[in-house]
Amino acid sequence: MNSILISAEVRAALDGNKPVVALESTIISHGLPRPRNYEAALEFEEILRSIGVTPATIAILDGVPHIGLDAEGVKRIANEDLAKASVRDIPILAARKESGATTVAATAHIASLAGIRVFATGGLGGVHRGASSTFDESADLSTLAVTPITVVAAGVKSVLDIPATLERLESLSVPVIGWQTKEFPAFWLNKSGYQLDWSLDTVEQIAQVMVSQDELGHGQGIVIANPIPLEKQWDPEEHDRVLEIAFKAAEAAGIHGKAVTPFLLGFIVEESKGKSLEVNLDLARNNVALAGRIATAWAAR
Repeated sequence: MNSILISAEVRAALDGNKPVVALESTIISHGLPRPRNYEAALEFEEILRSIGVTPATIAILDGVPHIGLDAEGVKRIANEDLAKASVRDIPILAARKESGATTVAATAHIASLAGIRVFATGGLGGVHRGASSTFDESADLSTLAVTPITVVAAGVKSVLDIPATLERLESLSVPVIGWQTKEFPAFWLNKSGYQLDWSLDTVEQIAQVMVSQDELGHGQGIVIANPIPLEKQWDPEEHDRVLEIAFKAAEAAGIHGKAVTPFLLGFIVEESKGKSLEVNLDLARNNVALAGRIATAWAAR
């Protein structure tokens, strides 16, 4: 894997069968404002280190996929205007020696190449509303269909089509397991109203599912749906009010297709006066902590 740079810290952890958790860089470069994004990147890594888990923040720097960033690399993803890189973009950035922040799909793909089996993100990408005519669906879903990695996520953002996303994951044979719940979370909200077939209560059970997946030759990923704690979720009435305004604003502005979701998310941060951003950070911290525990159970199997 000469085309991928694995940090000495991550390499030592992998060689020693120590727990490692992959972290994406798009949440830092595109999901949070500066300088809050740099603080969050350091905080996510520290959450893992504090429980004996090695963080592997992933990004493409000067054409090279990096697994585990040094201090300068973390500053770069926080401060440079990087391209948003999905799986399809990796070879193009490599050939052009350009940099990019990795999405869930790209992070999962690169992490899997190094043998990393657990990945923490904020929310999974999904099927967009109106996808029956636009065919707008995140590459996160198709990548998980062929990538053996366990992704901890607080569901998908409620601006997406949640039932269609769950149907698509089922069609792709990607297991979705609720963490101590049988109801799929809706990112900012603890519950979406959509039920799951499976729920697990311990990280050891999740690690055993991963073992069984390998033994049975099941090459797909696993989604662990981890709801934000009820006391930290966005107020549901305020959430619904802001989303309704955001959708009307997008329609009035004539925003269509792939531009809709970025518009909505930016509008929601402003209309909520930053509340949605604070909830985003809380759920990301919650996911990172759970991913660290799963990785520890996996390493100790």
